[in-house]
Amino acid sequence: MTDFNQFGLAEPILRALASENYVTPTPIQAQAIPGIMAGRDLLGIAQTGTGKTAAFALPILHLLTANPRPAPRRGCRVLVVCPTRELASQIAESFRAYGKNLKLTVATVFGGVGYPAQIKALARGLDVLVATPGRLVDHIETGACQLGETEFLVLDEVDQMLDLGFVKPIRRVAALLPKRRQNLFFSATMPTEIAHLAADLLTEPMKVSVAPVATTVERVRQQVIVVEAGRKRDVLLELFGDAAMQRAIIFTRTKRGADKVAEQLEHAGIGSAAIHGNKSQNQRERSLAMFKAGRVRALVATDIAARGIDVDGVTHVINFDLPDVAESYVHRIGRTARAGAEGVAISLCAGDEIGLVRAIEKLTRLDLPTVDRRGPGAPALSTLGHTRPADRVQRGHNRPQVAVKKIPQRRPGGGAKAAPQRARAGR
Repeated sequence: MTDFNQFGLAEPILRALASENYVTPTPIQAQAIPGIMAGRDLLGIAQTGTGKTAAFALPILHLLTANPRPAPRRGCRVLVVCPTRELASQIAESFRAYGKNLKLTVATVFGGVGYPAQIKALARGLDVLVATPGRLVDHIETGACQLGETEFLVLDEVDQMLDLGFVKPIRRVAALLPKRRQNLFFSATMPTEIAHLAADLLTEPMKVSVAPVATTVERVRQQVIVVEAGRKRDVLLELFGDAAMQRAIIFTRTKRGADKVAEQLEHAGIGSAAIHGNKSQNQRERSLAMFKAGRVRALVATDIAARGIDVDGVTHVINFDLPDVAESYVHRIGRTARAGAEGVAISLCAGDEIGLVRAIEKLTRLDLPTVDRRGPGAPALSTLGHTRPADRVQRGHNRPQVAVKKIPQRRPGGGAKAAPQRARAGR
């Protein structure tokens, strides 16, 4: 498909797409939309940034319009379940944008905000409900939400939901749905547990994959910098001396670590904001809005909070801490190189994290370029449980392959000037 007009979507949806300047479908949209419109269940292997939200939202909106009926009170015609508040908000926003010429109701249900507004929206009945598993189960238990008339179930970023321990709530929700429904299932990776869940919930699904399982984005230039744990901050600040690092997401393992890194960047004159589960919903939305608008150059996040961050123009992803789960690396670096752009992913690796790099390489089938920035006398990487050809590792204090330079520290009464922001390209 080279044009959205060729799918046979309802005219109001095509008008909405035209107003959003959507012309050419992405590969997953071209593969998924016809099958979904034909009523097929779908199993999609897709990373973030591939256009998968439109791949399911557009055909669902078309089918709702083609088969009009009142939304069921205390229920919904479409249920989308995803792991985080941010992702839920963005999916709902997409449904509203694509369906703005349709008289359909869309609402979100997630934690971190009060119950009354959500109960009120459910009571009226919804065409589309986007929910996180925990709060959805809360509303089911109180009787505020009933799923007996739901026609579509979408599970998005299933691998992350299972990582967060949501497999039981997902199965509980699915058991309350009508047997006759259409199921759409999306995950960036497909480990055994997810394959079993898909087999239980889907009926003769069509399979769509826009990238091999657990591969990383080809347009992302990846690199590992091995450095003593206590020097990670210094190397991070050096990296920000590169003017090309205009908009970066920095990942830490803990919420406290995210706050600490953000504070260190601010002290060095680099505008930054932190986003993690201990922040209120308003704080998270404010930090994300500042990052999108370019008012801060760095967004420091934990894995859970970063799910659903959909920002074009992210030039760099920095793994300040390597993830404990190799699949998370795939999700992390997928935050850059979106919408056809290129990006850079740099992992700062302490000696005790070498095994995590090895796990990532095994999963992704890549041999990540590595720069060893440890001091003289540091043990060979092979003795730390990581073997690689000698010509792939640069020893000593070589700088990484991306340009870096020292940046001035903030002086009392003054501040270091951050690199100028370029105008954001695209949407």
